[in-house]
Amino acid sequence: MSYRTALSHVMTSVIGPGAERAGADARFPRASVAALGRAGLLALTVSAELGGQGRGLAEAAEVVTEVSRACPATGAVLRSHYAAVAVIEAHGIPWVRRRTAGGHHLGTLALGESGGAGAVPPPHSTATRAGDVVALRGHKRDVVAAGEADGYVWSTGPADGQDGLTLWLVPADAPGLFVPARPDGRGPRGSAASTVRADPVLIPACARLGPDGGGLDTVLGTILPWLAALPAPQAVRPVGAEAP
Repeated sequence: MSYRTALSHVMTSVIGPGAERAGADARFPRASVAALGRAGLLALTVSAELGGQGRGLAEAAEVVTEVSRACPATGAVLRSHYAAVAVIEAHGIPWVRRRTAGGHHLGTLALGESGGAGAVPPPHSTATRAGDVVALRGHKRDVVAAGEADGYVWSTGPADGQDGLTLWLVPADAPGLFVPARPDGRGPRGSAASTVRADPVLIPACARLGPDGGGLDTVLGTILPWLAALPAPQAVRPVGAEAP
């Protein structure tokens, strides 16, 4: 089955019918995300060698556009997921890639912090390494799918204390990760956009995505281009809306 056929089926059977509830009740579209996983669409951009569909940014943008037209909340979740997967694919975490390929891992981005200036402000979040364990401290605002995602692409200053930026993959069950009971972030209703806090969060050192201090290259070369190409739900004309 092609990804377009799979998308059409999921849109008709799950995403479309659930869109009103997600928007009206600000309810996270779990059924839609699960259906996207079963249909192989969470794995759209995962390497075919690991069981994904091996598609690229153009196909991901097409899927996000169609989903966002029907359900902005699901579109926002999928947009952040695809950007996170691009980072994970680039830095080769095999077990996460395999879980994503199987439709069992929803990723998201945890990069934004208050008080920053510029396109990529240096993070206030810190990382302290002790042996094979790293303690992350800080908070991230407007994290889509907060409390719902399986993994967060999280930015900190380098663990060695130098200038720069380091990226980590923080699992949802990491000790010390706190998500408010009620979403407090900006995003479509139902997208569970919220602040996420690390106080601290303990993760294995092997959860680092790329070299210590090398995260800026990934942000500029991967994350920002993907976010620029994947349409934000508010920029997509809803189903049934008249053209201007």
